[in-house]
Amino acid sequence: VWRVQLILSKIRSSARLLLTLPSSDLKRQIQGASLIRKLEKYGILNESENTLNHVLSLKVQDFLERRLQTIVFKHGLARSIHHARILILQRHISVNKNLVNIPSFMVKTKSQKNISYFCKSPFGGANPGRVRRKTINKS
Repeated sequence: VWRVQLILSKIRSSARLLLTLPSSDLKRQIQGASLIRKLEKYGILNESENTLNHVLSLKVQDFLERRLQTIVFKHGLARSIHHARILILQRHISVNKNLVNIPSFMVKTKSQKNISYFCKSPFGGANPGRVRRKTINKS
């Protein structure tokens, strides 16, 4: 959580700095648009909230909702938020068919619909794990 707070504080401070400049300033227009576009790409800001004042009203919760761990739980791939973390760390989850094993991975809005089990994971249809193979061989 402290990393998210640090990221949020840096984003807010850059927005505050840009708001001190006159609205006709080229630096404010370019960097402000870039900051807003980046936050929209990650789904932290809506398209209707496209001003620097909306950037100042962001909370830590907005960033935590975009983490892979939270999205895996909300998609129903895991039974709990802790189970989602374990699935990610044990290399069962993929984003855009690429293996991701970092629970704090920030998911872009375009990639959100492409989160699934990894194709080489037992959950994704690959060979069963060691314990499952043992129980199959016993019976």
